[in-house]
Amino acid sequence: MTATCRLALLMSLIFSTFVFAADSPFDLLSPTTHHRRNRLSLVLGRRRNPQRTHCRHWESFRRARARTVDAEGKVVAPGFIDMLGQSETTILVDPRLPSKIYQGITTEITGEGGSAAPLNDTMLANDRPGYAHYKVEPDWRTFRQYFARLEKQGMGINLASYVGATQVRRMVLGDADVQPTPEQLEKMKALVREAMRDGAVGVSTALEYAPAPYSKTEEIIALASEASKFGGIYATHMRNEGSSVLEAIDEAVRIGREAHIPVEIWHFKVAGKENWGHMPESIARVNRARAEGVDVTADTMLIPVVQQHVGFCSGMAHDGGDAKLMSGSKTPPLAPAFAKTWRRLPKTGITSGKKSAAHRT
Repeated sequence: MTATCRLALLMSLIFSTFVFAADSPFDLLSPTTHHRRNRLSLVLGRRRNPQRTHCRHWESFRRARARTVDAEGKVVAPGFIDMLGQSETTILVDPRLPSKIYQGITTEITGEGGSAAPLNDTMLANDRPGYAHYKVEPDWRTFRQYFARLEKQGMGINLASYVGATQVRRMVLGDADVQPTPEQLEKMKALVREAMRDGAVGVSTALEYAPAPYSKTEEIIALASEASKFGGIYATHMRNEGSSVLEAIDEAVRIGREAHIPVEIWHFKVAGKENWGHMPESIARVNRARAEGVDVTADTMLIPVVQQHVGFCSGMAHDGGDAKLMSGSKTPPLAPAFAKTWRRLPKTGITSGKKSAAHRT
């Protein structure tokens, strides 16, 4: 996807909020030196063409206006885009998504490694506690069916989703630490193609969370190549964000280069106290890839600490899924793996006063 196409997609998402997010039609007046010393006003009224948002000067709309909001000294902007949200389930609980709207977010991109679809009966059985917590009955199996449910119930924001590589892997291989046969890889690639036809915007990975770490780079390249054929993007929570972050960046760049697909690196950072100060090297690595012609970008999150869950446990401990992990956490051979994980946490903690928390490592 060229930079121009990506810009066009971004602008279409932004300006779609003008059409769908307002309670009543409106026009946005452009600044003018002929009225109120260059004040910018947002005027609520009837659009002559409901398919377009008009930018007009004040004098052309003054008599027809219904209500004027004076925005002098303020910034008038369309809704913000959350580049990585997690609302694919909660939007089924409260379609208004007030936690997003109250922040000015009117578009969310979701699907971090896992995604709302595809689904099969085995996955639903394993994930049933999560759905039950939100009192959501998953009556879809594909993205087409999931999006149809959203459209039927109504939505408070715009929503787009990646198809998660973890989701595709679980569909074919389950939660085990195994590698796909050529036939199984073809099934995984077919699932990506189906998701892209249904409206997914690309393929994503969350390579620190099992079963994703079991995927070799070549497997991800194969899946990303399918998304590339539809103009998609490869977005990644990289395999490492601490002591091996440079190697993880290199892997993301390789995937982009060999799959011929734009790359977005999520929550770009260098985690762990012993790794602090290495951010300039990470940025330089990304800039070098861009200079070589790889379309790679990154975003970051401005938080000092993060809550973690059982996903941070070693791949060996997580082989077979959460239920197997929890049932064996106090017995050999998993107990040593847990002990090793917990011994590592203080090294990556951030201390603020008497509070401490662990970064993802």
